[in-house]
Amino acid sequence: LHNDNYTTRDFVVAVLREVFHKSETDAVVIMMHVHNHGIGVAGVYTFDVAQTKIRRTEQLAREHEFPLRLSMEPEDD
Repeated sequence: LHNDNYTTRDFVVAVLREVFHKSETDAVVIMMHVHNHGIGVAGVYTFDVAQTKIRRTEQLAREHEFPLRLSMEPEDD
């Protein structure tokens, strides 16, 4: 997840709970990390699962008129 100045904290927490199946506590911790550091990890998934979660999140962000950005990176071995 990438931080921006427009997407609300509540929306990010909601996405982390709904799309990434995080608990409220974990979602808030991830959101605050992204807020404070500019970027954070929502989870580690196979390529197809990660791609699906990114698409779903970006669709929700568009529907709510937020510019939330996500990216996918290969896991370090």
